[in-house]
Amino acid sequence: MTRLNAAVRVLLLGTSLSAIAAPALAQNAGEYGEEIIVTATKRNETIQDIPFSINAQTQADIQRTGAQTIEDISRNVAGLTVQNLGPGQSQVSVRGVSAGQIVRDQPGVKEQVGIYLDESVVSLSLFTPDLDLFDLNRVETLRGPQGTLFGSGSVGGTIRYITNQPNTDKIEGLVEGNINTVDGGGTGGSVKGAVNLPLGSTLAARAVGYWTKYGGFIDAIGPAAGKDVNSGERYGGRLALAFKPTDTITITPRIVYQKVTADGFNREERFNLYANPFATPATTFKERQQYLLLRERFSDRLVLGDLTAAVDFGGVTATSVTSYVDREILVSRDASALTGSVSVDLGFPTAGVLLPSNLRDTTKLKQFTQELRLSSSGDGPFQWVVGGFFADIKRRYAQRLPTAGYDVFTDARFGAGTSVAVANGFPLNSPYNADINYNFKQYALFGEATYALTERLKLTAGGRYYDFKEERTFKSGGLFSNSDSFTDSTNPANRTKSNGFTPRFLASWEIADRVTLNAQASKGFRLGGVNDPLNLPLCSAQDAAIFGGYQKYTDEKLWNYEGGIKARAGWLTINAAGFYNDIKNLQVTLDAGSCSSRVVFNVPKAHSKGFEFELAARPTENFGISVNGSIIDSKFDSTVRDGTGAVLGGIRDGNRLPSVPRFQIAVNADATLPLSEDADLKFTASYQYVGNRFTQPSDQENNPRSFVSGLAFAGATGTQATVLDLKLPSYNLVNFSAGITLKSLDADIIAYVNNALDENVQLSFDRERGGRARLGFNVGSPRTFGLTVRKRF
Repeated sequence: MTRLNAAVRVLLLGTSLSAIAAPALAQNAGEYGEEIIVTATKRNETIQDIPFSINAQTQADIQRTGAQTIEDISRNVAGLTVQNLGPGQSQVSVRGVSAGQIVRDQPGVKEQVGIYLDESVVSLSLFTPDLDLFDLNRVETLRGPQGTLFGSGSVGGTIRYITNQPNTDKIEGLVEGNINTVDGGGTGGSVKGAVNLPLGSTLAARAVGYWTKYGGFIDAIGPAAGKDVNSGERYGGRLALAFKPTDTITITPRIVYQKVTADGFNREERFNLYANPFATPATTFKERQQYLLLRERFSDRLVLGDLTAAVDFGGVTATSVTSYVDREILVSRDASALTGSVSVDLGFPTAGVLLPSNLRDTTKLKQFTQELRLSSSGDGPFQWVVGGFFADIKRRYAQRLPTAGYDVFTDARFGAGTSVAVANGFPLNSPYNADINYNFKQYALFGEATYALTERLKLTAGGRYYDFKEERTFKSGGLFSNSDSFTDSTNPANRTKSNGFTPRFLASWEIADRVTLNAQASKGFRLGGVNDPLNLPLCSAQDAAIFGGYQKYTDEKLWNYEGGIKARAGWLTINAAGFYNDIKNLQVTLDAGSCSSRVVFNVPKAHSKGFEFELAARPTENFGISVNGSIIDSKFDSTVRDGTGAVLGGIRDGNRLPSVPRFQIAVNADATLPLSEDADLKFTASYQYVGNRFTQPSDQENNPRSFVSGLAFAGATGTQATVLDLKLPSYNLVNFSAGITLKSLDADIIAYVNNALDENVQLSFDRERGGRARLGFNVGSPRTFGLTVRKRF
């Protein structure tokens, strides 16, 4: 079956399922549902009128489910998956379009899902902003490529955090407090508040502030032993003004500040160079336990300033969105096992192997974007939007490996003056250092138009032309590096560029009242880049030959074909879609064997196909239930081989794309029991099932896998094997809450338990230096009990 035939079958499947369901749904059964207004097409429309697959989690949904992060949101959105690599380091995929794990030292890799705060793009590969969900109007998930209106990075889809806007109607606000305890772990809590202040008939302000303390649940053994070492906090705020000098002009400036910190990472270890079952003394790790010579830390400071201005000229609205992001991220890790494993290979004495080593990755981002667009604002059959976009991004990445006393052992092993000779201008006693600076510029023109042929049939066509340029400089130094100095950004080896056009075509047919069939064919893109040089001194000869080279990777492109239904009958809503994604030049990250480096390769062909559904029923005002789920088959359609003919990194025709479960489903229910005229008792329950996944493509080869360190140290011969199943097991999450709403006080008191079954969820596989230094899994939070008090005024 050809790709085109597969796409046509998906469209026919979606529309045939819709036709079967339509007659039953056309009957109205009473009105208890709410119309949700979204802006996914750059215009205000109800979610049922959007002609493609979209989900919106409203403020009421967020409060009802107690969601705190994008990972919590994903539990209620079909086809949305989040790979948790630690605080502020989540990776998001939609509909199975995933290249797998991106790690901290790959600053040139672009995201596959676009992230927006209102109109401002805040996407950053690996470091998906861990935005606080307080005082949001909704979180929109736009499934499928959104390149036409949202550009690069939206190849799989787009997520939009939509905040509540200032208004001149009245003074209103919300305050919220929380306290919680992690079973077997630490204590957390939060204090949050929001207020809307009219400042006259034309001006209003909205201020939001929040502070959250996260209780840790990972314990550390070793010289830096401690309990709950992955605790953290998030604090920040937003201040927005809305100035409306006339009925046709609105100007909204805003400032956003947020800082996220963590004292460690959610890593559960199975093997560490310094602590393992083969060493003397032998160590077997317990659940949620790791080994540390040094404490770890993460911090992420985000400052966003933006200004949105809109002028209605009568039938045409002009909108300008100016945005500036200043962000600084630090990932400070205990890299002692990594450095120590290299030291064993180099023949250093035990004292040199045991030196504490701190790997510090720093990212500094300065991003300016400007969008100008014109859109129709009338009610006629022809609706349109056209615009231009410009982005100027500077990303400065630095890596240091301070290891006090290391130069003494280096010079003793390789001769006096060696450490100075390899430093290449970087600090001493740091065996690896790198500075990588990126400048990105992008220009784009876009447009989309919809014409209603009849009252029930609408056709949409649009496209985006983009022109992208990237310049990079690279400098490294230290014993583990090549001491490379690629500082000429005009050198073709340090530059990449591309341009292209991404179209979209949609059809929407209302076959009965409030029952609509949709069909779409759309193209998305993800910009390419330049790989960093390998750390050749750490590479085996075989790995240097396989992964060597100074190569670039090209744009990833995707065609999406889908057919779906959106149907509503009073209290019942059913949305469903079938889809097929034809992916070309999928960018996949591979560990470069023993080199402690990563390389991005283009896989010529891959696909993702599946079915997603969302059902919501509210037969009475006091009871509601929703079910959402997805079945996804995402696989490589090409095999990539190295020079020896061996399959490279698990990129084999028929192997699964990483991080994507084949099946996931979530069920949410809420019930209200009136106690008196002034008080209601409310209950909520949720269940989520997520199927098995792989962290990287190579994890499904030779699995379960035997890891042999090859390092004779601390009594271990290096020939013993640690056997691990790298297929991340499926898991079930169950949450409950019960609370009282006091109507006269307009307040809620809610008690809850999350992860009631206390599942130890494996979220991703963690390896250091190909597994020679450390092996483990990033794990989810244990059972958590909490109490939330919320007051509106």
